[in-house]
Amino acid sequence: MGIKPDHWIRKMALEHNMIEPFVEGQISKGVISYGLSSYGYDIRVTDEFKVFTNVHNSLVDPKNFDDKSFVEIKADECIIPPNSFALARTMEYFKIPRSTLTICLGKSTYARCGIIVNVTPFEPEWEGYVTLEISNTTPIPAKIYANEGIAQVLFFEGDEECETSYEDKKGKYQRQVGITTPRISK
Repeated sequence: MGIKPDHWIRKMALEHNMIEPFVEGQISKGVISYGLSSYGYDIRVTDEFKVFTNVHNSLVDPKNFDDKSFVEIKADECIIPPNSFALARTMEYFKIPRSTLTICLGKSTYARCGIIVNVTPFEPEWEGYVTLEISNTTPIPAKIYANEGIAQVLFFEGDEECETSYEDKKGKYQRQVGITTPRISK
């Protein structure tokens, strides 16, 4: 298994619709960068956010998540309260090949401000918009910019295809289109 370079990512995006929309090359002038890089792809965050709030004094329970724990915001900027988080989604839609696994890491510009982006791996044959968890680890409010870079996806291709893909096991987050809150399979 090895990390894939820009020419592999470009080919998979253009010939197999692995990333849509696909930005060939880095866009960085006046924005937090996004697009194709040497060994990854910098994804963008949309202008839709679900900011965590505890006005209802809820308990965070992944098996019984209360959607009232979020305030929905649609804006060019999102302010995340101190020591809180927001859910958002990527502008890009992904179709991961059966022989590929990705790891997504936050961008250094945000990390240096105490903003951490958490995304689980995109499994082989997973498809959809990525739900992002953006944490503000600081004691002051933090600003996130919509339509700009938020994290980098690294692509790893196995020496052979997996036995069971995300599609095969009918994963609960397959083909998600909006910001998706926790689900439990039934």
